[in-house]
Amino acid sequence: MRTASVSPRVMAPSRLGAGIVGGLVGGLAFGVLMHATGVIPMVAMLVGSKTVLVGWLVHLAISAFIGATFVALFGRYATSVARSTGIGLGYALVWWVLGALILMPARLGMDVFVVNTMAWRSLMGHLLYGLLLGAVYALVPRPWRRRAATAL
Repeated sequence: MRTASVSPRVMAPSRLGAGIVGGLVGGLAFGVLMHATGVIPMVAMLVGSKTVLVGWLVHLAISAFIGATFVALFGRYATSVARSTGIGLGYALVWWVLGALILMPARLGMDVFVVNTMAWRSLMGHLLYGLLLGAVYALVPRPWRRRAATAL
């Protein structure tokens, strides 16, 4: 008697899915730091709220978006854990400048490109995010890699 089974191909996350998962893992870690320092309500202010829940939702949505764009821009180059993590760290640095030093302060009516204690903490959070994004992206199992390698 044959039993129904699900093909690993159906279960395997796509490269985009791996990037989103990496972005969410990094976003959770960074979010915990932001929550501990009281910054999450400021993130909610980006969409006109001040609640912690909205701040978390906005932060995780941004984290997933950055994970997806990481794959679109650099996925083909992130071929090992070391390379992927290095690229993730560099990409996080870009987002620190773009997001934390320019876009977020501008959106909230604050001075842009101010490097103070909060900005340095933000840099550490962004680097943690990038480290986890790159590592998780590289480590999420994607069975088609093995199939393609064995098909040659």
